[in-house]
Amino acid sequence: MSYFLQNLIIALNDGASYALIALGYTMVYGVLRLINFAHGDVFMVGAFVGAYAARWINPPTEANPSPEQSIMQAFMGILIAMAVCGFLGYVIERVAYRPLRKSPKLSSLITAIGVSLLIEYLAQMKWTMWGASFFGPDPTRYQPIAGSGTSIAWFQDKLGVSVVPKDLYVLGTTVVTLFVVRFIVLHTRMGKAMRAVSQNYDAAKLMGINLDRVITFTFVLGSMLAAIGGCLWGLNRNQCTPLMGLIPGLKAFVAAVIGGIGNIPGAAMGGLILGLIETYVASIQYHNTAILSPYKDAIAFLILILVLLFKPEGIFGKAVPEKV
Repeated sequence: MSYFLQNLIIALNDGASYALIALGYTMVYGVLRLINFAHGDVFMVGAFVGAYAARWINPPTEANPSPEQSIMQAFMGILIAMAVCGFLGYVIERVAYRPLRKSPKLSSLITAIGVSLLIEYLAQMKWTMWGASFFGPDPTRYQPIAGSGTSIAWFQDKLGVSVVPKDLYVLGTTVVTLFVVRFIVLHTRMGKAMRAVSQNYDAAKLMGINLDRVITFTFVLGSMLAAIGGCLWGLNRNQCTPLMGLIPGLKAFVAAVIGGIGNIPGAAMGGLILGLIETYVASIQYHNTAILSPYKDAIAFLILILVLLFKPEGIFGKAVPEKV
């Protein structure tokens, strides 16, 4: 049981990050019918900005070259990352996607891949500004939250599992974020406009909805969610790299497909399901050896193939017949 619960903690942490990225994918697709493959790289930028924000708020000193940050400082770093990634999402939509809105969908898809590669290669270059270095090919250390790596005694004594405070921070932040997104989509004017555009693009335009504003808001909100996911990923793994958004971004796309692309609750549930399946399949042992662990990344794409073969609309999606 303790082995099962320990893997459950790991699965929920990974699934929470996938869910936050998948929300951005599914919102953009729901409004614009576009797969934004640059979304995983916005996630990466958010992680770097969170690391640099922590260094700016709590700079290293000679006496303390590896300082730890408080919960409030980590929260401020996440807010800064959200602002930067929200602006980045605005720029990407305004410069790369809006001019191609009336072009064939293949043009937008190719552009999305090009934007993704551009961000990745720019992030691998070392930039020097204001006497400090940013990005570069080497991993960037993430300042841990003070005391976040110490196992909580109650979980260890009562359940026999190792749970550290940062696990609870990740899960708690994800749950709060999901409820905030749900409130925005269901109970605000902009959320109502997003749902209208998602249901019928042309009818929403005829009803006087400003499509440019709705689409831009969707990109900005999705990018801010990716920033939260990037910061939580960095805090959980204590470092970030220029290519860290590639695999999580693709897996989050798989999570969105599992839940039903374009369905917001489905994206969140798809991320959790993917995290659970990945973790438990990779933990299968034979003679004390995890035989499937080396193939953990491939499991997500195998699931994608199975979903597309047997239930392409996803778990929460609806099959919509198309007229020829």
